[in-house]
Amino acid sequence: MATGINEAHVSLRIATKEDSTHILKLIQQLAEFERLTSFCVTTQESLEFTLFNAPPFQGPTVFLLEISSTESENPNLPPANPNTAGQNPDPNSDLSFDHVPAKLRLDPPVKDPQAGDFVSGNGRVVVGFVLFFQNYSTFLAKPGFYIEDFFVREPYRKRGFGTILLRAVAKQAVKLGFGRVEWCVLDWNKKAIKFYEGMGAQVLQDWRICRLTGKALEDCGI
Repeated sequence: MATGINEAHVSLRIATKEDSTHILKLIQQLAEFERLTSFCVTTQESLEFTLFNAPPFQGPTVFLLEISSTESENPNLPPANPNTAGQNPDPNSDLSFDHVPAKLRLDPPVKDPQAGDFVSGNGRVVVGFVLFFQNYSTFLAKPGFYIEDFFVREPYRKRGFGTILLRAVAKQAVKLGFGRVEWCVLDWNKKAIKFYEGMGAQVLQDWRICRLTGKALEDCGI
């Protein structure tokens, strides 16, 4: 895929512990893009220990977006499993997740020099991810989803992949009867703000993030 791909078969699935290597690389690239590398101390081991302890949508959940140049990059591998390995909820359960694979025409063709570093166990190339978890609104008396990380790798931006990821989270929130999907955006990231507003999101100007971490958290918790 480093030489260029002009048509992509797109699939979305729930990440498993076996995807931790790719998730870590995506987080690190996100930190670099946001100019926050010095704050990113995540390791593969810490992700594996903390990220997969609850069923999908009940704890932190990661959607991975993958592509292949054919419908099955490796005919000896099964198709992408939309559910976490070892957890295949009943399709009528609120924990089930359905994604209809899509095919995108990429014009101009994508050149991805890092494609080989992002090949997942099913032979597809990981192009982006979204990590989210439940929160709760007392004003609505309903749970919601909070998006912690939302990232598409640079060669695949402005191709519709971000829309697929965000719509997938919104679709699951609607399915579960949740009231909101929320996230933060850096004020200098005008392209992202324009994209979010184009998706119908309100960018709230009057709110600020308050955070306790490190020594300040320890001192406050005494």
